[in-house]
Order: sequence, then C-alpha cells, then structure tokens
Amino acid sequence: MERVGDRWSLLIVEALLDGPRRFNDLAEAVSGIAPNILTDRLRRLEREGVVVARPYQDRPPRMDYTLTAAGRDLAGALRLLADWGARRSPDAEPLRHGLCGTPLEARWFCPTCTTVVDDPAAEETRSL
Repeated sequence: MERVGDRWSLLIVEALLDGPRRFNDLAEAVSGIAPNILTDRLRRLEREGVVVARPYQDRPPRMDYTLTAAGRDLAGALRLLADWGARRSPDAEPLRHGLCGTPLEARWFCPTCTTVVDDPAAEETRSL
C-alpha cells in the first residue's frame, strides 16, 4: 500500500488496464487530477516498476505509459478490491461468470501441488 496506496495511483493503474495511454489521455481518464499530481504519480509508479514510459516523440519529448508485468499483477488486486466493494454496495454487481452468471469467488491456489486452498485457517508461511 505504501507504494501505490494513494487514490490517484490506483486510478492511473485502472486507466492503463486497457492498454498504453498518453499523458493527456490519462488526464482525461482520471478526472479531477491536476497535471502536476499526474506527473508526480507517473514518476512514482515508474520508480516502483508498475508503469513504464516510452517516448513516442522527440521534440518536444512526449511519452506514452503502459503497465509492466508488476502493474498487471496489481490489476488483479484492484479487481478483487472492486469486487469486495460491489458485494457491499446495493447498487453494484459482483463479478460474474460469463457462461452461467454465478458470482465469482477468489481462491488461493498452489501452482506446485495444483490445489485450491479453501481453509482460511490454513497455515501461512513466508520466505524471509
């Protein structure tokens, strides 16, 4: 949360989910953000490895911005947060399965053992 927890950074990541955008396109997509704040947040997201800037014009220098692999991983967490909010709001709909319409549920999955971990009391281990 320390790296991308402010509201503008998360909104910028959301705006980049559909693909690369130029500065002015981002300013339009993230309504209410001041240009200096957008510049600051883009630089911070670049330092954190969430966004990459690529030049598309030399004079004056202009960039377009796209999510890195880490940024796309963060998008998954944003989708979980959006779903959490939707489940607690009477006006919003949770994410649903396209074939049958059932609300989707997030599950922890171990790719090594190919096991879904359903038990919330499952022992958690972390590498230090």
